[in-house]
Amino acid sequence: MAVKTYYTREHEWVRMEDGVAVCGITDYAQTQLGDVVYVELPEVGAEIARDGEAAVVESTKAASDVYAPLTGTIVAVNDRLEESPDLVNESAEDQGWFFRMEIGDEGELDELMDEEAYQAFVEELD
Repeated sequence: MAVKTYYTREHEWVRMEDGVAVCGITDYAQTQLGDVVYVELPEVGAEIARDGEAAVVESTKAASDVYAPLTGTIVAVNDRLEESPDLVNESAEDQGWFFRMEIGDEGELDELMDEEAYQAFVEELD
């Protein structure tokens, strides 16, 4: 079965892997930010509501909040980003993931965009 990725209007992505949501920012978002120089990740164990501030990403252009696409508990963070924040630029939707969370309500996924809808959304922005 193919793994499905979901997207938010704030340019976060979420992919369900073995019942855990893997989250990060989209390739579009990292392109808009420019060179990422620092990522502040949430604490493992933190409970975050959907659309709540989960992380901060700083680039040569700006600092931006990263919001939780779903409600849940942080179970892991990508420690590699501390040493190599440029992974966000190189591989935003794979190696540059920010955090993993156990989600409380899988029904929230239905309120996110699929890849096709997100691509259409991004095209409207350009």
